Amino acid sequence: MEKREFGMQRRALLGRETERRALAALVEQAASGSGGAVAVHGSPGIGKSALVAEAAARAAERGTRVITAVGVQSEEHVPCAGLHQLVHQLRDGIDDLPAPQRAALRAAVGLADETVPDLYLVGLAALTLLSDAAVKAPLLVVVEDAHWIDRASLDVLGFVARRIESDPLALVAVTRFLDDRLTGAGLPVLHLDPLTDEVSGELLDSVAPGLGQQVRRRLLAEAAGNPLALTELPVALRAVGGAYALTPGPLPLTERLERTFTARVSRLPADTRAVLLLAALNGDGTMDECLAAAGRMLGTAVDTAALAPAVDAGLLEPWGMVFRHPLVRSALHHAATAAERQAAHAALTSQLEGQPDRRAWHRAAATAGPDEHAARDLVLTADRALRRGGVAAALAALRRAAELTADPSARADRLLRAAELALESGQCEAAAHLLGQARSHDLSVRNRGRAAWVDIVLVEGSAQGEGTATAELAELAVEVAASGEPALGLRMLWGAVLHCFWGEPGPAARRRIAVAAERMPVDADNAGVVALRAYCAPVERGRAALESLAAQLDRWSEDADWDQLLGSAAVMMGAPALASRLATRSLDALRARGRLSMLARALCVQAGGAARLADVRAAQLAAEEAGELARETGQPLVHAMVHAIRAQVAAVCGDPRAQEWAAEAERTALPGGARPALAIVQMARGQEALCQGRYGDAFGHLLRVFEPADPAFHPWLRFYGVAELVEAAVRSESAEAARDVLRELAPLAEQTPSPALLCGLRLGRALLSPPDTAEQLYREALGAVPVDWPFERARVHLALGAWLRRHRRPAESRVVLQAACEVFDALGASAWSQRARQELRAAGTSSPRQDPVAVDRLTSTELHVAQLAAQGLTNREIGERLYVSPRTVSTHLQRMFPKLGVTSRGELGAVLRSTTTYVEDVG
Repeated sequence: MEKREFGMQRRALLGRETERRALAALVEQAASGSGGAVAVHGSPGIGKSALVAEAAARAAERGTRVITAVGVQSEEHVPCAGLHQLVHQLRDGIDDLPAPQRAALRAAVGLADETVPDLYLVGLAALTLLSDAAVKAPLLVVVEDAHWIDRASLDVLGFVARRIESDPLALVAVTRFLDDRLTGAGLPVLHLDPLTDEVSGELLDSVAPGLGQQVRRRLLAEAAGNPLALTELPVALRAVGGAYALTPGPLPLTERLERTFTARVSRLPADTRAVLLLAALNGDGTMDECLAAAGRMLGTAVDTAALAPAVDAGLLEPWGMVFRHPLVRSALHHAATAAERQAAHAALTSQLEGQPDRRAWHRAAATAGPDEHAARDLVLTADRALRRGGVAAALAALRRAAELTADPSARADRLLRAAELALESGQCEAAAHLLGQARSHDLSVRNRGRAAWVDIVLVEGSAQGEGTATAELAELAVEVAASGEPALGLRMLWGAVLHCFWGEPGPAARRRIAVAAERMPVDADNAGVVALRAYCAPVERGRAALESLAAQLDRWSEDADWDQLLGSAAVMMGAPALASRLATRSLDALRARGRLSMLARALCVQAGGAARLADVRAAQLAAEEAGELARETGQPLVHAMVHAIRAQVAAVCGDPRAQEWAAEAERTALPGGARPALAIVQMARGQEALCQGRYGDAFGHLLRVFEPADPAFHPWLRFYGVAELVEAAVRSESAEAARDVLRELAPLAEQTPSPALLCGLRLGRALLSPPDTAEQLYREALGAVPVDWPFERARVHLALGAWLRRHRRPAESRVVLQAACEVFDALGASAWSQRARQELRAAGTSSPRQDPVAVDRLTSTELHVAQLAAQGLTNREIGERLYVSPRTVSTHLQRMFPKLGVTSRGELGAVLRSTTTYVEDVG
């Protein structure tokens, strides 16, 4: 039998030399310490498994360890079932993981009855476990039938695949369908096409020699280059004594192959058919389970002898209870009647005591109509799935539970919970459908609030939402919180506030939302309510809101999810330095808990604050990581914001990619009317044009942020563009339009101490003033700049220096222009440095261009690694912070040392401090 199987495998590889070389190269790269991942894609029977099996056998012969996981259709709703298969083979390394990772991984795979903090922390744990194992011997991970792997496991594997870089580790996913969790991970895809006519003929002749020409031609046409068809269709032909019995008509090849297996099943004894059906429905359940369930179905004992006819028929492998091909499993499923399948599921239910999740699903499958007991079991299964990070599994369980629920109130509750989970997993269409089903029932106050929250989040980022509905949601949030659901109330209020941020519900709706926020019955110092109140009324609440935000710096919040909103609220208040500090303080907690979606948002805020402070290096570092995480966690609007911020940073430092980033942000932001991203894009374009001396273009770009009818209008972010707008207006003979803007904004300055607004207004007035008052206004603007905003001070110095030069006071102008130039240089704001140098030359002197400092030679990731290494963190600790493997950290260090001119980690601190100290000195 072994020779026969080997021969069939060799035949299945005919014509696959290119693909064989590609897989061999991947395995060789992994063995040499430069790993990678690939998805092997093709239709059923095309030879995927044979190809990968050969690569795995060759890898094992050369000392590479091979571990495998197999996706099973009936297990796709069991969270982390696929991951459990891999972890079990590496279980000796679990105790060596850092404590948070160890706890997360054990909880995810069911080794501990604890809640998984976040699936991304599980991903880091899996990456570390695989990386540690690969240090001992190169490692090849093979995932067969990845299209049937549960979603949580695929998410983890995608996370790992994105980060395989410098480890002797290779991951191969074998799949019929290209799931976005695989392609989104950036896996290269190895497509297996049908065999050529010549190779197909060679394969057919090797398995069925001596065929008549007519039958041979028909078999080749039916098989269409599919190796499984070329080997199995002749078997079907022989089974009827050589008669021409192939299914006529245009049936898909997969269905024809299924029917060849179904025909063999129909001729088997009753006990064999029963065991095969149970095995097909029972995933990777044990043989004992299937035999016992078969005995229950048939009313008589069934033993392993029942398997022999299936082996002889080529349906089972000769070892264990393993199907020859996945199509055998699906053929058995489709061949059985609905009543037979229900009976089989019921029989399995009786054998699964102590396995509540599998039992719940089989019980539900055995049920045709409403059954509250089965529904409750599935709700409990959903709860356990959520504790293990299986949002998709929980969603599937709740949807089925709702179908089995007769009571309208309970059904609505389960549908809403499913809708909430659908949102969390990014399935917006499913969420909308579930919401519609829930609203067909009478809803309680609490459930009306939940439904309204789902509704508003479904249109997050859209400027087309209904302002009245948004305000009603905020008012309902207060009612829900007052009824004993403060967490739900805050979440609903956040949904309303999101619409205010991304869209434009109108002033009346904004006022109603702000009043609702004030009435929210939550502790006034709660980080969430402080952030939301600042978001709602950054001008109207003005001083109180800013003081509350600043006070949060001295308070410890246990809820990092809400805490990260504080920095974003400070951005709305026009306080970029405070925003950076607030955003930064939540980063460590979010990293430790694996809250990568929230981490992306916090890093976006940090990048935005740094961009507005013109701290180019800090902005680039945060923006790069935020962009990667936003893409990985499926947050397109956050990704658009990151692109917009990158455009802003590029404009500050004279990077020609500013237009590229701006266009990329606009492509995502425009369809949904995401005003914040569009506003930042226009300010970036305006600043770039201003620094290039294209003042008319600059004014046109910037004015859009101040026009309420324009999609780029934003009532609060426009504060950051006031000074640039006025300067562009003055230099393009549009001063009167700028005066109109200042007149409109002046009353707002009486309500809020917003640094951005006040600095912009003061410098704007100086730029517009007549000669006899200008100098005093410039000096007042300079004195009003906060000490933690060196760029703003340098910008005022530049404007004052230019005014002094134009009024023939060159000696005085050179002093302030040189001060501006030094700060711009230190911050990396090269475009502004160039403007200062032009003014210095016009004032009769020059300022030599500074050579780039050493850290500017580093990539953002290398700079981040260098900063953490300079703090004394080990490679493993750095890997934990950045969610990469320790070997990847080591590779980054090796690459950066020559760039910095150092030879050890101990020298990094001095190199990094020299840059930071210079910025502080000149600032």
